[in-house]
Amino acid sequence: MDFSLTGAQQEAARLAARVLDDDTADPWKELARAGLLALALPAELGGDELGVMGTAAVATEVGRRAVPVPALATLMTGILPIARWGDETLRRALLPPAAAGDLVLTAAVREPSEPLPLAPRTTATTSTTGTAGTAGTVSGVKVGVPYAAQARHVLVPVSFTSAHGPETETGVVIIDPAAPGAHLTPTRSSSGAPECTLVLDRAPVEHVLGHAGCLADLSGLAIAGACALADGALAAALDLTTDHVAERRQFGRPLAAFQSVAQQIADVYIASRTLHLATQAACWQLDAGAGRDAPDDISVAGYWCAREAPAAVRTCHHLHGGLGMDVSYPLYRFSALIGDLVRALGGADYQLERLPC
Repeated sequence: MDFSLTGAQQEAARLAARVLDDDTADPWKELARAGLLALALPAELGGDELGVMGTAAVATEVGRRAVPVPALATLMTGILPIARWGDETLRRALLPPAAAGDLVLTAAVREPSEPLPLAPRTTATTSTTGTAGTAGTVSGVKVGVPYAAQARHVLVPVSFTSAHGPETETGVVIIDPAAPGAHLTPTRSSSGAPECTLVLDRAPVEHVLGHAGCLADLSGLAIAGACALADGALAAALDLTTDHVAERRQFGRPLAAFQSVAQQIADVYIASRTLHLATQAACWQLDAGAGRDAPDDISVAGYWCAREAPAAVRTCHHLHGGLGMDVSYPLYRFSALIGDLVRALGGADYQLERLPC
């Protein structure tokens, strides 16, 4: 299989890098003006139909610079699932303003003690199983919801309940976090990115996005998005560390000339390169539509990210010596971002348990 980016996807990544390297007050708006938030939109809505691979390429560039923008929330778990699962009315209502940078979307995927539940404890009661004209409410608790206070719409994985029997189906609904019955409590993150705990007490359902396949797809997009951001962050930490050990001298020699340093930086390179390839494989699988039935590559990417990225960035801190402990030095931003992403993934053991036997 060839996981290489197409010419259009590569150009999107290069354009994102140029936009993000400019010192702008609002990088999210600049990405929107460059058309980079519309990559996954259908052509009839002014999009480029570049799918998960193209969107993840932009997310990787965001991670490479640790820019505080809602790339994971809006691009990977907002625009993409709505473009893939939404009906025409929903797409036309939400996607153009999101692509213009005027509307923040997010997903409340995580629950207490269960980062990516396949059978959510959050429940929804709806009067119809269709995706149009559905009325109902949703109740439950979601934690670590990124950009929840800034979002106008939140995608919420749920288990549907019925007055005629037990829970039998899962899916994804969309709610307004400012609606009655929805309560937000800000929580802390390592990187300083905004997140909240979302408590739902019979909050009104705006829309049913989809059922079981949609939930599995959203979970896969959340994992792939976290891996894409971590891929960029670890690559940037590697570049920063490589330059440092090449320039820093000890006993009259560059640090890179010492065998133990060379071995450690090689280990970081292997972890970074493997994370990049695993992320591309996961995104390719999602683009191919296999994510719902065969989550192998997606779970492998999540496991590798959660297991190797934190250790690799700690090695980068170690090779920097005292400079690596300075929070004003760029390395801190990359390790803090990776810490948040690994927490969102649930850690290595959790991702390992998700791997198919």
